[in-house]
Amino acid sequence: MTDLQHLAPGRPTSGPSLRALVVDDEPHISDLLATALRYEGFEPTICDRGGTVVDVAVDLRPDVILLDVMLPDLDGFEVARRLRSDERAGTRVPVIFLTARDATADKVEGLRLGVDDYVTKPFSIEELVERVKAVLRRAAGGSVTGNDAKLTYHDLVLDEDTRDVWRAGRLIELTPTEFKLLHYLLSNARRVLTRDQILEAVWDYTFAGNASVLETYISYLRHKVDTDGEVPLIHTVRGVGYSLRLPPGMEPA
Repeated sequence: MTDLQHLAPGRPTSGPSLRALVVDDEPHISDLLATALRYEGFEPTICDRGGTVVDVAVDLRPDVILLDVMLPDLDGFEVARRLRSDERAGTRVPVIFLTARDATADKVEGLRLGVDDYVTKPFSIEELVERVKAVLRRAAGGSVTGNDAKLTYHDLVLDEDTRDVWRAGRLIELTPTEFKLLHYLLSNARRVLTRDQILEAVWDYTFAGNASVLETYISYLRHKVDTDGEVPLIHTVRGVGYSLRLPPGMEPA
């Protein structure tokens, strides 16, 4: 049973409420999640059917979606697939999976669909709220510095203001987490970054040593950035971590 007996500590946030869409067919879970989010200053909306999520998201324009995988009509994977492919729903809205399924294959599939985090049951409300806040920090740019600035390396350009990314003039669509990961790599171009450094900078917490999550994100970022026969920029440094740089012999003097 999910640990939902204690609401997250702290004060409700002030200012305009962020909209959260809670998708779960178990009323005792969705109601308590909504209560906890409301306490934290969110404006929650509950949806109990996967087939209606896209239409609800189009009308609501949520800032974050908490999506249960096991739904009675459509599973969360299909719902995420529809969200990411429907521009009306906002293809970049952060999505957090809530599920009792802990298989690595399920996590990889979720990440492939652009899901931003994956929380397995049982979980505490405190943990979930912190995950939501971390995802929203990434979506908002997190530790991005500089105003109206562009980061450039070789033919890769990242606009911190518009959050657009181009490779040789080709626009690249990234999820909020992918954007922050690329931003961190690009901000440290040519440097070798350890896995722990990347997890701490991009995710604000660790995955309990589960390096497969980072490896999966790196893999899908490569598919988007290093494609169409372009010179590879994202490299694995065996036993250490990753580096964004040109291949040996191609670096400018």
